[in-house]
Amino acid sequence: MDRFTVAGVLPDIEQFFDIGDSSSGLIQTVFISSYMVLAPVFGYLGDRYNRKYLMCGGIAFWSLVTLGSSFIPRERFWLLLLTRGLVGVGEASYSTIAPTLIADLFVADQRSRMLSVFYFAIPVGSGLGYIAGSKVKDVAGDWHWALRVTPGLGVVAVLLLFLVVREPPRGAVERHSDSPPLNPTSWWADLRALARNPSFILSSLGFTAVAFVTGSLALWAPAFLLRSRVVLGETPPCLPGDSCSSSDSLIFGFITCLTGVLGVGLGVEISRRLRRSNPRADPLVCAAGLLGSAPFLFLSLACARGSIVATYIFIFIGETLLSMNWAIVADILLYVVIPTRRSTAEAFQIVLSHLLGDAGSPYLIGLISDRLRRSWPPSFLSEFRALQFSLMLCAFVGALGGAAFLGTAIFIEGDRRRAQLHMQGLLREAGPTDDRIVVPQRGRSTRVPVASVLI
Repeated sequence: MDRFTVAGVLPDIEQFFDIGDSSSGLIQTVFISSYMVLAPVFGYLGDRYNRKYLMCGGIAFWSLVTLGSSFIPRERFWLLLLTRGLVGVGEASYSTIAPTLIADLFVADQRSRMLSVFYFAIPVGSGLGYIAGSKVKDVAGDWHWALRVTPGLGVVAVLLLFLVVREPPRGAVERHSDSPPLNPTSWWADLRALARNPSFILSSLGFTAVAFVTGSLALWAPAFLLRSRVVLGETPPCLPGDSCSSSDSLIFGFITCLTGVLGVGLGVEISRRLRRSNPRADPLVCAAGLLGSAPFLFLSLACARGSIVATYIFIFIGETLLSMNWAIVADILLYVVIPTRRSTAEAFQIVLSHLLGDAGSPYLIGLISDRLRRSWPPSFLSEFRALQFSLMLCAFVGALGGAAFLGTAIFIEGDRRRAQLHMQGLLREAGPTDDRIVVPQRGRSTRVPVASVLI
């Protein structure tokens, strides 16, 4: 919600600071970049120290910085970028750690359901961010008040985390009672193991495509819809010095909330049912969601100059299919990675998905839009067409992400089995030059290839 409140009032921010599309995209890029850089730090800490206290400290800092960003004067745009970057501290502390707590409280289908509840927060929070941003601005008559809502909610979150959440032992719920406890390994050993896990790498690449598309749409969809209405003659243009009044942030917020609930719930339920007959169900459902969303997102952009209603319909279908991935990707990570390196894996996935995904996609879309506008005569139609053509990149990136999930389906069974054997103490990780494990054979120990045991 905090992340997308800015998107709900983006036209007003552009007017207040007198900035173009590329600078507007930089607001989100700076935040994501900070979040991405800090995620490995909290991933390392989350695998070794009290996770509840790490989350409480991060969210408290996050809320204070967000509140401070609402008092920045118009000549200090660089300070707004700095504060949005510092907000990444809170999100890095929470997003890398919270799923691992759920993994240590629930297993199997129950874990999948709990993860789906948790990941409702992403689309629902995003939608509420648009709604809160636009409506608070309308009520207060000043967009700065939109940034003062989430800090109060952050205080409530910190109190609930501190007083209610307990710190479960890492991996205890997944081990047999006679299995030895898992001990943390070095950070470099964790990274080496993750790099050798093809299911983790490929699913992270698929999730990178999801991040690229959602990051672009999250920032630019309300502005694009406003420009579409201006071209269609349904809304007056947003002129310098005027408040940019539009219902599109509110409508897009409701769509994001609804499609998030439908998509996350639908994806988990379809995957859970298919898993009974097909162990590759999780990555296949993710692939179907991404490959299915790409043409609908393309159609939503192509139809925007003819019918705003058709645009909203195609956005609704595309976002529903896109949201099917959120909880399933998290579940894949949790069952192909052992408990003592899950926070590190979450952090690595965050770095990869944001580095190649939504860290640069909002700025890239804005940059392409600005370059196209310079080559055309100045007009409201040129502004619309430039953003329309630049956003079409999202459909092609989504198709590439679907291909990555199809690749995940090839390796998912073997990687999951290896993680389960490791948690039960039946598999010892090989060293740099040792790809064999020790098993008893007629009263003696012998070394055999890992592949022969898995088969």
